[in-house]
Amino acid sequence: MKFKNNLLNHAVKLALTTTTAGLFISGSALAADEQAEVTKVNKNVEKIAVVGTRSAPRSIGDSPVPIDIIGGEELGKSGNTDMLELLKGAIPSLNVHSMPISDAASLVRPANLRGLPSDSTLILLNGKRRHRASVIAFLGGGINDGAQGADISVIPSIALKQVEVLRDGAAAQYGSDAIAGVINFVLKDASEGGSFEVRQGQYYEGDGDTTQISGNIGLPFTDNGFANLSFQYKTADATSRSVQRFDAANLIEAGVPDIAPITQIWGAPEVDDDISIFGNVGLELTKNSEFYMFGNYSERDVRGGFYYRNPTTRPGVYGGTIRDVNGTNMRRPGDDNPAGQKLWDDATPTVLVASLDGYDQQINCPLVELQANGAPDQAAIDSLSAANCFAFNQTLPGGFTPNFGGNITDTSLTIGTKGEFTGGMLEGAYYDLSGTVGFNESRYFIYDTVNASLGPDSPRDFSPGKYSQLEKNFNFDLSKGFDFDLAYDVNIAGGLEWHEETFTVTSGDVASFTAGPLTDQGFGIGSNGFPGFKPSDAGEYTRRNYAAYVDIEAPFTEEFLMGLALRYEDYDTFGSTVNYKLMAQYHLTDDLNVRGSISSGFRAPTVGQANVSNVQTNLSSGVLVDSALLPPTNPIAVQLGGTELEPEESQSYTFGAVYTIGEVFLTIDYYNIQVDDRISQSEKIELSQADKDTLEAAGVPNVQSLAQVSFFTNDFDTTTQGIDFVANYATDLLGGSSTFSLAYNWNETEVTRSTDITGPFKVSRLENDLPNHRGTLSWSQQWESFSMFTRANYFGEYQGVHVDYDETAKTADAAITLDAEVTYFLNDSISFSVGAQNLLDQEAEKLDFTVAPNNNWGGKYYETSPYGINGGFYYVKATYTF
Repeated sequence: MKFKNNLLNHAVKLALTTTTAGLFISGSALAADEQAEVTKVNKNVEKIAVVGTRSAPRSIGDSPVPIDIIGGEELGKSGNTDMLELLKGAIPSLNVHSMPISDAASLVRPANLRGLPSDSTLILLNGKRRHRASVIAFLGGGINDGAQGADISVIPSIALKQVEVLRDGAAAQYGSDAIAGVINFVLKDASEGGSFEVRQGQYYEGDGDTTQISGNIGLPFTDNGFANLSFQYKTADATSRSVQRFDAANLIEAGVPDIAPITQIWGAPEVDDDISIFGNVGLELTKNSEFYMFGNYSERDVRGGFYYRNPTTRPGVYGGTIRDVNGTNMRRPGDDNPAGQKLWDDATPTVLVASLDGYDQQINCPLVELQANGAPDQAAIDSLSAANCFAFNQTLPGGFTPNFGGNITDTSLTIGTKGEFTGGMLEGAYYDLSGTVGFNESRYFIYDTVNASLGPDSPRDFSPGKYSQLEKNFNFDLSKGFDFDLAYDVNIAGGLEWHEETFTVTSGDVASFTAGPLTDQGFGIGSNGFPGFKPSDAGEYTRRNYAAYVDIEAPFTEEFLMGLALRYEDYDTFGSTVNYKLMAQYHLTDDLNVRGSISSGFRAPTVGQANVSNVQTNLSSGVLVDSALLPPTNPIAVQLGGTELEPEESQSYTFGAVYTIGEVFLTIDYYNIQVDDRISQSEKIELSQADKDTLEAAGVPNVQSLAQVSFFTNDFDTTTQGIDFVANYATDLLGGSSTFSLAYNWNETEVTRSTDITGPFKVSRLENDLPNHRGTLSWSQQWESFSMFTRANYFGEYQGVHVDYDETAKTADAAITLDAEVTYFLNDSISFSVGAQNLLDQEAEKLDFTVAPNNNWGGKYYETSPYGINGGFYYVKATYTF
């Protein structure tokens, strides 16, 4: 049959591209003569993708939708060891921010494809749905506020054969989360050979030392199979791009002791014992069937900076109670002004002091006023012990800066069988039956802080609890070609999917949430900065859904191909949805074809987004405050506009062209994505005293110290449009083989509907934080004993934002960074490389202190810099290939 022959041809091409497929072809750690042969093969072999079609694997030039393929070798050509950064360098429409001081988003960084949040891109591993992370990005830098995407960073580049990026809406093919596109990570499947690599690097500033050891080995699994195993171990020191905070500098000048030279660190977090183990196993059972299994275990410890607690003003620890000038009257947070007494505006600020003899004796404690220079009265502090009174200025006179961190564990296992039916009604049909389980757990830690309500008995380190995400998938897929006398067989595919998602909240240690004896004297409850989850907060939340789909691809002529996909999904929470995709491709000539698609899509709210609650510390209008994230069905959230979450709905279309002339390969595609009822974290809403009383009655801790609340909501619509352009060219140059690649993306997002819950600054962040223009130009050169790779990265103007504070926002300048690597092949097995990321040390946009001179909060650069704030990074690498 024509279909079988076509499939065989594609399979042969796919096998040939096992180690060489890549959008950007570059030198590797192979011996020089082997590398030269690989380069010759690449010139004649199409790049084959599995993602985006239920038919036979297809050349990306023959795909009716835009697909990028990045080879495993290309991913290794970067100084950065994080998979997110590797992909950002290869895919211009993908943006990743550094996320310093961003709560849980610092532990699992979100990535944005085509200007949409991280959970709008579906992640696959060997074509199977990857589970999402347990981390919800509460402080997600505007575009990712509340996003809960997959943890891509656990995937080591050494384990990958290639990465396929489908830049098109694909919810009708793959289900929820595929609004922006799909990224499929394809694991190596060789049954022999392997490599071992050691890499060491450091930032130009002398910090961020990074060590990575990785390896891959292919083993035979009987005579008819393979077992391909990979590992990666990494450690990375923290970085600091910080200056002293203005308030800390003033306190040092006033003589306050024990204040660190830099009280608040902006930079990359410390990463310890980051280990990932991936395995991929395949076994031919018969001539027409095979068994497969793949999965991973990954774990890492992350620890990063947090906001400084000022020893004179931090509510609930150092401040929050005010005495009048005579010291006879006291007001605690939330108290009304007593009738007949002087206005509290005339009162003198004081340090928060507690009586260790109880609430009734607090008024008798010595008054500790703030002096004209801003420092507390030291003599009054020294007198507290004699009166059996206490202030944290006695034990922590210089304030303190909590460190926020976590232990992230990620594991998955997929087992399945696939093959071809050889008899009966389904003879000639291909099947794939699989089951997948994925688990991600984030156990949080906060160090160097206090539970203020415990007073002098407070520990300094806490485990506030953990989140975990468990997902189970079962899939059964069928595909068969039918001869309808068209150019080729019409491929008809169908399948069923069952999915269960469970989000679990586990309570923290008792000290992290308990209300201590000083609670009624105005001292805050729980570990300051991240109060622990109480047993009443703990719970397990589960949702199930099932899906059925049909997918048809019809080659009406040799030149004209059309495809149609329909998918029905039913959720046990919000009901069902039906989505479609229609795509087509037409070859105008042998060298030029046009393509396009139109589709609907959806993204279901995650179980975590619908049920999580959390207390977080953030800056609001330049002031450090505590805010509570509530479930959208919480009575206070409902009172403020919250409703039960509904799925996002999208309509998208794309059209473009593919042109091949000689060794030049060009693609250009326009896309337009309209998303209605987008799910995000609402703007922080100021609490009234009545709201606080209701929350307190509901058992929310630290209510009187809370300033704001937020919740997840479907409160705005957006339209995102853009253009992707890709050009590749291979030739012989300078006595060797050369490959040039140019990729460019223009992306623009407009908020077409919003409510007061969204807020104007968030709208500005959604529209302006990411650069509208991104581009890369790479050159790979191979000689007999050397290879060279260099890439220029262009980042257009973007909105510079610092600490989510609108008064510091500005339009930051466009910039170009350079990456480079040179490799020397000592012999057939050993190679040495030296390289740099951001070779010329392009500096991020500096903060403009003239705009808000008292609100720098210790930072030097705008944290929305698309190329990070750490500057240049150099590295050396040794590779052994066998």
